Amino acid sequence: MGKLIVIEGLDGSGKSTQLNLLPEFFESKGLDCKTVSFPCYESDSSALVKMYLKGEFGTKPSDVNAFASSVFYTVDRFASYKKDWGDFYNNGGVIISGRYTTSNAVHQTSKLPKEEWETFLDWLYDFEYNKVGIPKPDKVIFLDMPVDVSQKLLSGRYGGNESQKDIHESDTEYLSKCRESAYFTAKYSDWTIISCAENGEPRSVEDISKDIQNEVMKVL
Repeated sequence: MGKLIVIEGLDGSGKSTQLNLLPEFFESKGLDCKTVSFPCYESDSSALVKMYLKGEFGTKPSDVNAFASSVFYTVDRFASYKKDWGDFYNNGGVIISGRYTTSNAVHQTSKLPKEEWETFLDWLYDFEYNKVGIPKPDKVIFLDMPVDVSQKLLSGRYGGNESQKDIHESDTEYLSKCRESAYFTAKYSDWTIISCAENGEPRSVEDISKDIQNEVMKVL
């Protein structure tokens, strides 16, 4: 069995950028790794996720309850594990994942009353890791980007066309709730939080990358 390291964060936090940099870092250390990213939009397994994010089940995230939404994403991860990276992981490989069960923990918890957060997280972890049988992460790194900063970055990504944002990306109230639930979940689940902004501006990609590398090496 190998290692599973998850890079987590809200929309616009720089997850994809950091995920793309890690293989080069591993290579410099003489190590091998495989990167995966969720949802797997190119796969049929993400069909329900795409319908949900496009607003086909309702135009607000809360229109689909936390448990139903979670199942959409879980199925996508299970398919990816069985088809794409399970053998590599089970033979001792290192997997670096952009998002994972941890995204359900952050996004779906935010839909529930705070007094239900622990119960939901216990259900989620048991459902995905025990009942469904996908691997539990060895390390989760949460990239914390303030919502107002991430919104500027997302707008830049889409060239100012706000209509391109999905129902998560466009709902700042929802993202603020997710950030609150992320802090709770990180403490409850023993995640590492890396701050990605300073004085209202994003930190440099290089500085954030160094922090991530230091945390990754602790696991290896």
